Amino acid sequence: MSASATTITCTGIPLPIVKLNRIVLLIGIITAIVFQQPLVTSVLFFIILSSVLFGRQGSLIFFIGSRLFAKQNIDADTEDPRLMRFNNSIAAILLGGAQIAFLSGAPLVGWILSGMVAVAATIALAGFCFGCFLFYQFNLQRFKLFGNRAQFNEQKTAQNLS
Repeated sequence: MSASATTITCTGIPLPIVKLNRIVLLIGIITAIVFQQPLVTSVLFFIILSSVLFGRQGSLIFFIGSRLFAKQNIDADTEDPRLMRFNNSIAAILLGGAQIAFLSGAPLVGWILSGMVAVAATIALAGFCFGCFLFYQFNLQRFKLFGNRAQFNEQKTAQNLS
């Protein structure tokens, strides 16, 4: 093993932080539904949107999880930041749609969209990440359509995200 290979640091998101992200979404949405407070979903939307737009530097959950789970994060398995951003993008789209529905006077639609995020977070906490499945399918189809050019662009994007 060369000297440069031993200095490589993992740039993934530690799984305790990934789990915290899912728990925050689930508890926040359940709280919002129980108390019929769309404002809670608005707060969640802005928290998730910030992490989608700015990555871990803009993620309140990453900031809190980095401090809360500092010891566990050292040896924890990690998740690809692109996958986390993809999953958070789906959550942001659904929660953003919920905000539009609430503002448009269609609260049932807002609760359904919010509920979809809560269901996905619950399933992910149980061991199956639906967003991960969609991410894999998306990349598989992109590779079938564009071949290696898509892989090159993805690597370039990953470098820009870091």
